[in-house]
Amino acid sequence: MKFNFGNFGGFQSDPDSGEYSWTPPNRQQKAKKPRKSLSKGKALIISLLITVVFGFLYFYFSLPALNIHSGDLYVFIILLCLVWCASQLILGGFRGNTMKEYVTTARKQAAVPFYIICLCVLVALVGSAVGWTVFRARDYSELLPIEQGDFTQDVAEISFDQIPMLDDASANVLATRRLGELSDLVSQFEVNPESYQINYHNRPVRVTYLNYGDVFKWWNNQSAGIPAYLIIDMVTQEVEVARIDQGIRYSPSEYFFRDLDRYLRFHYPTLMFSDVNFEVNEEGEPYWVATVITKKIGLFGGEDVTGAVLLNAVTGESEYLPMEEIPLWVDRVATADLIIEQYNYYGLYQGGFWNSLFGQSGCTEVTSYYNYIAQDDDVWMYTGVTSVTGDRGNIGFILVNQRTKEARYYPCAGADEASAMSSAQGAVQQYSYVATAPLLLNTGGQPTYFMALKDASQLVKMYAMVNVQQYDAVATGTTVEECVENYIELLADRGITTGNTPITGETTEASGTVADVRFAVADGNTVVYIRLDGSEQYYTISAADSPEAVILNPGDEITVNFAANAAEDTLVPLTSLVIDSRAPLDTPEPEPSVEPSPEVTQEPAETGASE
Repeated sequence: MKFNFGNFGGFQSDPDSGEYSWTPPNRQQKAKKPRKSLSKGKALIISLLITVVFGFLYFYFSLPALNIHSGDLYVFIILLCLVWCASQLILGGFRGNTMKEYVTTARKQAAVPFYIICLCVLVALVGSAVGWTVFRARDYSELLPIEQGDFTQDVAEISFDQIPMLDDASANVLATRRLGELSDLVSQFEVNPESYQINYHNRPVRVTYLNYGDVFKWWNNQSAGIPAYLIIDMVTQEVEVARIDQGIRYSPSEYFFRDLDRYLRFHYPTLMFSDVNFEVNEEGEPYWVATVITKKIGLFGGEDVTGAVLLNAVTGESEYLPMEEIPLWVDRVATADLIIEQYNYYGLYQGGFWNSLFGQSGCTEVTSYYNYIAQDDDVWMYTGVTSVTGDRGNIGFILVNQRTKEARYYPCAGADEASAMSSAQGAVQQYSYVATAPLLLNTGGQPTYFMALKDASQLVKMYAMVNVQQYDAVATGTTVEECVENYIELLADRGITTGNTPITGETTEASGTVADVRFAVADGNTVVYIRLDGSEQYYTISAADSPEAVILNPGDEITVNFAANAAEDTLVPLTSLVIDSRAPLDTPEPEPSVEPSPEVTQEPAETGASE
């Protein structure tokens, strides 16, 4: 049976053979309609709108500083130009009948943005080249002016009850435990992992703030704000929860325009910030201290601090202040990273760029550890200075005021911080304690490393003091007082006298009752250590200078004279000693002998045991 397809679908039958064959249908190609393009005016307006929206969103999330010294500004401008070009080319349509005509049209539309991009790249390259250290090594070395200091005069001996004992990790553990005791806060907030050391009412403390637990807890609590912050006393290790009536409304855990970084950027779009610290003033009001920086060498080199923005964390009121106008209660403006970078520039390039590569005569750098000293109502950053060859020894150390950026260098050859930490850990190796970064103290005129020894749970268990110049001289104790007493005895045993305080013509006098007397032999001479009632200081005098000192006893009344400028030292060398009165000795009086009466006979007492 044959099927007759007719001419369906291009099938045709051969009249002779009757076989079918298929011929493709001749379909006439329809001419493509040219793509409809917007008018130049509409394309321009829409492209501008797209660029503005993109620019706002990029600025909102990336927060670039609109400052010629910021590399983010040039990236921002280049991105805006690219978005503008893409919008114009897409919305303007493919004008022209050939690819060549289209390329010519596109080139004209992108000419201005292209030139802007080229200008940004050229300025950035030239600005970077002008600031290269090979050309400006001397300028880099002068970013941190350094004065020569006298350690004994500049660094006062700290009282035992003022020695800070906590580092950041230990403070965080204590703060987290304290928050866990507050049922109304622990379920909604978390302790920020970083705390900040400040002077608060003349006490070294660390302060930290709370963060919202998550976005849902932020939603439930953002109307009232964060209700408290924490103050950790670095001496007593007590944690105070400071409640705030109105709540902290501007913080890193906020969203939208109450986010700390976004709030600062939208209020100060041209300022460059390097760090933001949390501090409180003497009235307990929480503030954000945002360090403002600039680039002093070329366009992008020589970072330096110019001032700070003080932002009230509760009200949102803010003010930019240059360095010379920053109030005394502010403790941290120049960051530790900035100080370390600037000193390394000084240490490397003070002899020129090529000297830093070849020869390296006099080239120094800071060590890997640093800590803070509270003095004169300011916080000073301490770090050791060593040779660039890394010989595990310090040639000195620097102290830098973090509020004013005043820097002082103290030559003192001795152990670096890592060696001191190892020495302290070796003294208690049976406990496997870990030493904190050392704190530099002035103990009897001797530069001394003080560090806390922590267990695996970051809790302080013991304390150690290591002499900077003789780092094998290590004293430990379970309390600060015990540690200091052991260290003083160790200095005496080693013959490391504490008479480093210069004796001036002006002397002062003190009288009192002897509470404690100790003796030590140094260089063949007996040294007497005397402490009076109500004082933590020990007066020292050689037995050769005052022979009567060796017969002193607790309870004796004495009068001593010493240099006026040594009055605040822990160990005070005496110029003279006078015994006013001697305490009566508690010796039992002999009992009178009584001869037994002949009429009385004594019998042995019964003991209940047979002889």
